[in-house]
Amino acid sequence: MKNVEMLIEGNILTIKVDLSKDFGPSASGKTIIIASSEGNQSIPGKEAVKIGLNVYKKK
Repeated sequence: MKNVEMLIEGNILTIKVDLSKDFGPSASGKTIIIASSEGNQSIPGKEAVKIGLNVYKKK
């Protein structure tokens, strides 16, 4: 994952993303990637639960 932190407390998942970072243009070139799970990922300790996350801004 790029620029994504996850914290599980009981049944609450908190996702932390630093909005000041960027990882360059998306594959289409239309947006700038800020954070990504890079596809669907299992949540640690909850393997049956998946997350797919993309955070981006317009170019």
